[in-house]
Amino acid sequence: IEPGSAGIFGLVGGRKARIRVTLKASTELEEEQEEEPEERKEEPQEEDVKFAKRTLEEVLALIPVEATVTAGLGQGRITLRIQGDRSGLLIGRKGKTLDALQFLVNKMVSKALEKKIDVVIDSENYRRRREDALTQLALKMGDKAKKIKKPVTTNPLNPQERRLVHLALKEDEQLETKSRGEGLLKRVVIIPKGKGQPANKE
Repeated sequence: IEPGSAGIFGLVGGRKARIRVTLKASTELEEEQEEEPEERKEEPQEEDVKFAKRTLEEVLALIPVEATVTAGLGQGRITLRIQGDRSGLLIGRKGKTLDALQFLVNKMVSKALEKKIDVVIDSENYRRRREDALTQLALKMGDKAKKIKKPVTTNPLNPQERRLVHLALKEDEQLETKSRGEGLLKRVVIIPKGKGQPANKE
């Protein structure tokens, strides 16, 4: 309806465009979602790694926080590791600050390089510790579901966290896992085979 404006660097002072949206029938929407290809991300190059590292360093300098950044490239993504955040300031409660920082840097890098690149940011090995904790929690909840013979449900999790729960229980033939809820944060339902109601599978 109305075009927007990019603002400064496309990040600050922009004006949102106004659009008209028509809600489709749920069956039609589901069919389109199943056929829609996954968003294509380009393979990062060494110069992209250097740019991403410099971008994160510049953001950290504005906070400011005494920390160093190391960069790596592998599995089609750039990994930036922050060292020196002893207070956990950059991690935040349940990693929310770290997720926000990662989102911001991804947007800045992809926009500046004009290509979609996957950048993962970790601080003081938080993501690895979180992965281990979630895997152990999933296994413990799986054992509980089998013991009480009823579905058990996790707290709301983001897509990466839900994926870890699904993977942790994937090989257990006595269980199935399904995602339930709307939006970015959903719960994972762990169901003993033959129990529970259908839910939206991840």
